[in-house]
Amino acid sequence: MHVDIYRWGQQQQESSQQDLGCGVLALALLPPCCLCAQLLLCETCKTKVYPDNLPTTSVVIVFHNEAWSTLLRTVHSVINRSPRHMIEEIVLVDDASERDFLKRPLESYVKKLKVPVNVIRMEQRSGLIRARLKGAAVSKGQVITFLDAHCECTVGWLEPLLARIKHDRRTVVCPIIDVISDDTFEYMAGSDMTYGGFNWKLNFRWYPVPQREMDRRKGDRTLPVRTPTMAGGLFSIDRDYFQEIGTYDAGMDIWGGENLEISFRIWQCGGTLEIVTCSHVGHVFRKATPYTFPGGTGQIINKNNRRLAEVWMDEFKNFFYIISPGVTKVDYGDISSRLGLRQKLQCKPFSWYLENIYPDSQIPRHYFSLGEIRNVETNQCLDNMARKENEKVGIFNCHGMGGNQVFSYTANKEIRTDDLCLDVSKLNGPVTMLKCHHLKGNQLWEYDPVKLTLQHVNSNQCLDKATEEDSQVPSIRDCNGSRSQQWLLRNVTLPEIF
Repeated sequence: MHVDIYRWGQQQQESSQQDLGCGVLALALLPPCCLCAQLLLCETCKTKVYPDNLPTTSVVIVFHNEAWSTLLRTVHSVINRSPRHMIEEIVLVDDASERDFLKRPLESYVKKLKVPVNVIRMEQRSGLIRARLKGAAVSKGQVITFLDAHCECTVGWLEPLLARIKHDRRTVVCPIIDVISDDTFEYMAGSDMTYGGFNWKLNFRWYPVPQREMDRRKGDRTLPVRTPTMAGGLFSIDRDYFQEIGTYDAGMDIWGGENLEISFRIWQCGGTLEIVTCSHVGHVFRKATPYTFPGGTGQIINKNNRRLAEVWMDEFKNFFYIISPGVTKVDYGDISSRLGLRQKLQCKPFSWYLENIYPDSQIPRHYFSLGEIRNVETNQCLDNMARKENEKVGIFNCHGMGGNQVFSYTANKEIRTDDLCLDVSKLNGPVTMLKCHHLKGNQLWEYDPVKLTLQHVNSNQCLDKATEEDSQVPSIRDCNGSRSQQWLLRNVTLPEIF
């Protein structure tokens, strides 16, 4: 059945391609990279002229039990939509797949393609990180381009990536990632108005490109966006530079955290990380991971995140540990070689990264307290109750275990829980959790360390205990000096670190 599915796709490519605008040849039924919102940007990108002598690239694609149709769609889109002289080879790294069609049938198929395709087999399930290292080690191109196994490259995707690396070999570049539906395979344009960040739990997140970055580019949306972090699935890097900065942390397992680790390392050690807005690659975003993590997903990701926090985040790792206290019990292995790499490369501290690369980070650079906010009268603590944006903040019995009861009172006088700030938009509340906007206003709180009050400046009211009507939500009332309006801001003591 998988062969029939692929033949359909191949027929679409060979006989039904059509120019859908912006110089992008897309499969019939699939719109190009530039939908209406992107039209002006794409038209401007079409006028870009790139040097003839761009470096060659090896495209490294790791797969594990991937569907035939999606894997070959990735391979064919690389071949069909890239200048032939820029593609040194495609390296397919099989991370111990069990499906028969990914063995000899795949090898026979790729031998007939017009670009050299090298199939490498991992002896046992090793995960994305080690499989990519294996693929990079055998690759020959001047640039290594990593792609996931379920992508579709668009016409013009490669030249702007290679041009940036030619301009500065220490620049690591990512395309805009367009969305391919995992239900219908509909192709939808990604946005050039978002870039990569992360929250206190070290989860990668997309956030709006800040005004300071728009100003740096002087409104030219075709210029690359400097991004604090990358998603990690799709990027290009000079092969020698990849070696110089320490490739991947081979002590990490399977997948998870490696994208933030290499992002921090690039910036802190003198490189640049960019999203190249004239490059588009589609990616199938699956609702669930179709394969297992040996040892359990949570355990592996916690180990990986612990390694990156210990090596790169300095004292700011406390935000991660306090909100995820269980992580401190995870054995993260030997990091001496990675610490040695940081020293050898004379990398900057994480405070420099927050100050210069990610000043709008969810981790505040300066703060008065990090821990619980405890009501003097009731002995209860503010608690985000695992609620989401636009929901009310909660209050609950203090447990002293961090997690949902961790709040930071920042130097900017915000009360933050991860990337949400306490916000009051009208008299007498409610107190809701909204995305921190750094504009003060409804998110500005004045703490009096003598009176122990938290006064909401705009309303001139004070944070108070819960009401009888809702025992799990703090209130906001006219300031009256009562004990119910007194709050202790206590730094949480870190749990014993293993």
